[in-house]
Amino acid sequence: MSESSKFDREFLRSALSLANRNEVSHFLYICDTPIAPEDLRGRPARKKIIYAVTSEKIAHEYIHRKQQALVIPAYDYSRTERVKVALVSALSQGAIKEGDLVLCMTGKVGRPPDTLMQTRIGGSLDDRVAIEGVKLGDEFNSQVVDALIQLALQIGQEGFEGHPIGTILTIGDHTSVLEKSRQLTINPFQGLSEAERNVLDPKIREAIKNFSVLDGAFVIREDGVVLAAGRYLSAADEAVKIPLGLGARHAAAAGITSTTHSIALVVSQTSGAVRLFKGGNIVLELHQTARRT
Repeated sequence: MSESSKFDREFLRSALSLANRNEVSHFLYICDTPIAPEDLRGRPARKKIIYAVTSEKIAHEYIHRKQQALVIPAYDYSRTERVKVALVSALSQGAIKEGDLVLCMTGKVGRPPDTLMQTRIGGSLDDRVAIEGVKLGDEFNSQVVDALIQLALQIGQEGFEGHPIGTILTIGDHTSVLEKSRQLTINPFQGLSEAERNVLDPKIREAIKNFSVLDGAFVIREDGVVLAAGRYLSAADEAVKIPLGLGARHAAAAGITSTTHSIALVVSQTSGAVRLFKGGNIVLELHQTARRT
């Protein structure tokens, strides 16, 4: 075993020793490579592990073995962004809750973990993002929100046929959103049954990716039913201020979430970054290191 491999293993064992402590609620292991059984033997931490992996197949293997697992995108995000995405997914699935102390271990995609972070759920993950900001209330289906965050990340990373695109996904308070918007193009979801246009269906998420090339926003009900695409959001709130450098798409999302009870996900065409708006404010930002070309 090389010196670097020995160090990697000792680093993991040290992290697991910390995870053994009573004050640690969960050990979020963000890596596709499983932890060796001999490294887990006799450790209380083995019952605290939540695996965050980039493959449905790997996740199902863990779940089949009665272990907690969730799937995150395989894109080349920074270590901090990977932790954010995994924490949001774990929150939405109820794997962690407010007040939990979570020890997070991650690294570059395809490499051994090299970074250890701790976060108290309900506190700040970093100076800009409070994870509690994505706890959106009982009116929102957490599975729907998580699926749409993952979808927005895909749109930001992949674009359409190699070209970067941006879009807005509004969720909730659909009556008010429709009243404060107008149709720009033919609505491609009109005429479909509700069962045929729910975002929990992978085929509908793929359709949203394709229709993201249209101007305007998607309007999605709290339960995940897509009501419209290509909507121009006309709501405005002069009291809402967005950070310098963000354009009309972000201003529209801030305006609609300030004047309704909806939330909005914005994919930046310029950078591929994903921002979640609630009450006119950005409550979550996810940036990537490189876009797929």
